[in-house]
Amino acid sequence: MFGAVVVGLGIAGSVRIRDMLAPLPGSAAEKLLVKGFISRRALGPQQGVQQVSVEDALSRDDINVAFICTENESHEENVRQFIEAGKHVCVEYPMTLSYKAAVDLWVLAEEKGIILHEEHIELFTADFKWLKEKVQGQNLQEGTLHFTGGSLKPRFGFLAFSGIARLTWFVDLFGELTVSSAAFEENPGNSYSKMTAKLLTADNRPLTWIEERGPGLPRAKNINFRFDSFTLTEVPPPASRGAVGLFMQDLVNFGAKLSGQVPPEEMQREKRRILHCLSLAQRIQDLCQQ
Repeated sequence: MFGAVVVGLGIAGSVRIRDMLAPLPGSAAEKLLVKGFISRRALGPQQGVQQVSVEDALSRDDINVAFICTENESHEENVRQFIEAGKHVCVEYPMTLSYKAAVDLWVLAEEKGIILHEEHIELFTADFKWLKEKVQGQNLQEGTLHFTGGSLKPRFGFLAFSGIARLTWFVDLFGELTVSSAAFEENPGNSYSKMTAKLLTADNRPLTWIEERGPGLPRAKNINFRFDSFTLTEVPPPASRGAVGLFMQDLVNFGAKLSGQVPPEEMQREKRRILHCLSLAQRIQDLCQQ
């Protein structure tokens, strides 16, 4: 068994506690046992789980794993201190708000023999699975993904990092990419921001990623992917919600890594994808801030 602490008690942190208290029967998630949670606020027990201090969590022998569910800006610091204490780490995306910091953390984790796992539940969604099936084996001509959502909360970083789930979609669907240009506009007084990034696939097919956040904007992904013989402009709504929740699927995956059930080559492929996406996000941010 792996004793776990949850750092941050927002929506994601609360779901992590819930899922560890009632893991998917017969799955690797049963290997995780929640021992406590950490919060900046002084709270009573949550779902029957006690609050612990950072110091306790770092030093206790019965805590082997940390789930980092804080604001994006504090991910790097939290991940680093738990790796240095010899704890395995599952962190909500993005792992860091800079590519170099992510590389450094992965080097540190490998030196210490620690599992470092970045959550990407967007790859478990029904719409992504449908899309992946549709594009498999097709020749892309060009594509656009336009994400809209409410104003970005403070401490969540630049749009290229906070929205890295969209980059992950692109890379998982179309392979490694290069950034050709990027632009950014904002109206701070209205909490509005918009980023437009132009990317190229390995065979020079253009992709456009637009990330737009502001008051009243609906949370939506609008796509336009043109292939040789057809064009995709929408993803149908799922017929039903999956029997296993997205965070639970991620928990099973993380538990499998901790238990040695995931082949090393699969973990290396995932690491390469994650670092590639973070390098693209860094390049986009750099271009936008020039």
